[in-house]
Amino acid sequence: QVQLVESGGGSVQTGGSLRLSCAASGYTYCMAWFRQAPGKEREGVARIYTNSGNTGYADSVKGRFTISQDNAKNTLYLQMNSLKPEDTAMYYCAATRSGPYCPVDNTAKYNYWGQGTQVTVSS
Repeated sequence: QVQLVESGGGSVQTGGSLRLSCAASGYTYCMAWFRQAPGKEREGVARIYTNSGNTGYADSVKGRFTISQDNAKNTLYLQMNSLKPEDTAMYYCAATRSGPYCPVDNTAKYNYWGQGTQVTVSS
């Protein structure tokens, strides 16, 4: 099994930055960040393959967000820069232990989920 514990959410103004962390316990094949705003479906933000480090991003965050990992600490990160009000959402880290491919935006692929951390961007 995989346990995920998130931290780093908060409230910032437009143009600000936040760094989210997700500590994982257990083996993962790939990990990802999703977000869900009120009234909207959960959408993929970014994903990373644990072994290779290959990354993928949603078009809406490309160039502003960076997903990374510290395998020694078994921790996933999401650096969020140039934040916009549209980024306001509950952010979730997710993981799967199976491959071979991990899509950026497919919740069904990921079996393990964190509790979520709120990100609020004010204008």
